[in-house]
Amino acid sequence: MPARQRPTSPPSPTVLLTGFDPFGGASVNPSWQAVQALHGEHLLDHAVVAAQLPTVFGESLRCLTALLDEHRPALVICVGQAGGRGAISLERVAINVDDAPIADNAGGQPIDTPVRPGAPAAYFTGLPIKAMLAELRAAGIAAEVSQTAGTFVCNHVFYGLMRTLATRRTLRHTRGGFVHVPWLPEQGTPSMALDDIVRGLRLAVQCALRVRQDEALAAGATH
Repeated sequence: MPARQRPTSPPSPTVLLTGFDPFGGASVNPSWQAVQALHGEHLLDHAVVAAQLPTVFGESLRCLTALLDEHRPALVICVGQAGGRGAISLERVAINVDDAPIADNAGGQPIDTPVRPGAPAAYFTGLPIKAMLAELRAAGIAAEVSQTAGTFVCNHVFYGLMRTLATRRTLRHTRGGFVHVPWLPEQGTPSMALDDIVRGLRLAVQCALRVRQDEALAAGATH
């Protein structure tokens, strides 16, 4: 008589976190160090998968698309470095333009080029950024809502992510957005300790998984 097989549990839904490799002559990128620290954790019954994207126009989006197809995540948060900012920045909007102030890691430097020709001018985040802001600040972590993700590879990836989520049926239930993190103390000022960045991202993920209807909090800008 054959042995009875134990029923197998379905795999946990996935949270995909991405960070970038170092660029602009730096030896580290805190976005990758932070998401790598969360790899393998389980947050609210979701398995966290971290992956590194190249700081390269075009190739970064090809890598991200492959990761989305592989993992079909419930939530995806792409993370990048924003030197000169002193808080975790929850990005509100991605714009359809590549306008690189420096060359990427492959030597590319597009100027006034659309991320996706003929696509909408902008996409808003799918994350509850106001609720995330409140939770991070309540935990003593410097945080802000940002109105610009720049026009370098971070915005390129943010726009490509939101375009993909908006147009691909297989990802219609996936929510996503972009978060910028400050330099580490050894990179310059202002900065934030890696432990605080990791703690902030963990709280941000948990909030995004838990909150569907964002809060109405004042977090705009006058300029």
